[in-house]
Amino acid sequence: MTIDLTKETLGSLADRGGGRVQTGPFGSQLHQSDYSMEGVPVVMPQDIIEGRISTANIARISTENAIRLSRHRMAPGDIVYARRGDIGRRAIVSSRESGWLCGTGCLRISLGESVVNPKFLYYFLGQDQIIELIAKKAIGATMPNLNTSILRNVEIDYPSMPIQDRIAFILSTYDDLIENNTRQTAILEEMARRIFEEWFVHFRAPGCEGLPMVESAIGPVPEGWEVKPIGDVFEVTGGGTPSKAEPSFWENGTINWFTPSDLTGARSHFLDASGDQITEIGLRKSSARLFAPYSVMMTSRATLGVFAINTTPAATNQGFITCLPNDEAPLHFLYFWLRENAAEFERHASGATFKEVTKGTFKKLPMCLPPSRLRRSFDETVGPMMQLILNLLNGRTGTSAPNATCFCRNSFPAKSTSADPPPPCRRRRSEPRAARLEPVAACRMVTNMPPCSR
Repeated sequence: MTIDLTKETLGSLADRGGGRVQTGPFGSQLHQSDYSMEGVPVVMPQDIIEGRISTANIARISTENAIRLSRHRMAPGDIVYARRGDIGRRAIVSSRESGWLCGTGCLRISLGESVVNPKFLYYFLGQDQIIELIAKKAIGATMPNLNTSILRNVEIDYPSMPIQDRIAFILSTYDDLIENNTRQTAILEEMARRIFEEWFVHFRAPGCEGLPMVESAIGPVPEGWEVKPIGDVFEVTGGGTPSKAEPSFWENGTINWFTPSDLTGARSHFLDASGDQITEIGLRKSSARLFAPYSVMMTSRATLGVFAINTTPAATNQGFITCLPNDEAPLHFLYFWLRENAAEFERHASGATFKEVTKGTFKKLPMCLPPSRLRRSFDETVGPMMQLILNLLNGRTGTSAPNATCFCRNSFPAKSTSADPPPPCRRRRSEPRAARLEPVAACRMVTNMPPCSR
């Protein structure tokens, strides 16, 4: 199948459709004193989270002020962009956000009656190469800044409207699936955390009711519970970084090598892939250490106390302490115990430039151990919840989801055929496994699906 593409700047598309590309109100138009506890929401960059608009901490202004700033009101299909910092942070406006304001620090793209589907444009702008292109043109060394001129000059390659509609339908459907899976994952993890808290923080584990409390190094604990140094309960290992100057340490690497940003940008505490991989020689020639699947990685410096479980053999950089589960510290008990005590680890961190808890200090910290039967019982209780999380992340629904990168300009050259597969998609750090699709399958889905409504 031959697919024709049209190339046009974003500014031209907006002008032609009667839309606009404009900034939010300046500080002189919207003062701090104008904000109120109730009223019309105002979308700021921090409210744009993973392609959606969060209302958790959203600012508001009165209806009178919203009318005064009506030219900044958003409509369904608009795209709101963060002007500063994280280039590429954007969200498409839904009917829920109709009439809300594009705030200071944001840009708004309105296509009007355009020849481009707004959802197609949203996904087009999310491609790695488009984000990199925009980032290169952003102004400011310390904090990159976007302006309307930069966005207006971005060239958009778009196919016919039916093809756009199909692409937008596929990607938004899978986005909804991933969002639903993310919500379910959060609920399951919170259920497990609350069970841990009930059993081992409030000491209300099954069979512990009425047990006398006895003094220990960490305060009163139920009779029969022990307190030991961490180093006497489970083993820990550290990490390292192979030299970046040696290509053989990195090129065609197959060993997952995690950095703190892999954890902070993740959707779940289970991770099956890192942003970068190292080679076996890179592992041997550095202080990085390979550890088994289903270990617990903990960031130990700067951003301290972020945790994740690797599902493949892996290594880390030097910003980690990795905890190795065993019979005394079963995996899920260990993970939730570490999370529960993150503040205590941070309290023992030191350092002038950035805070760090060393392995030596960490191994001396006390660990409260309930009887082994309770530790095993906890793992048996929450194990099915954790397996459900893994199933959701692994996309065990009979299909895999596409990545927007599948639909880049290289995937649809001006004249291409279905026999010529597009280049492979590169998975982003924060994307779960369910966000991948073989490129040929993606093209088949687009070309074989019936038309979808906008």
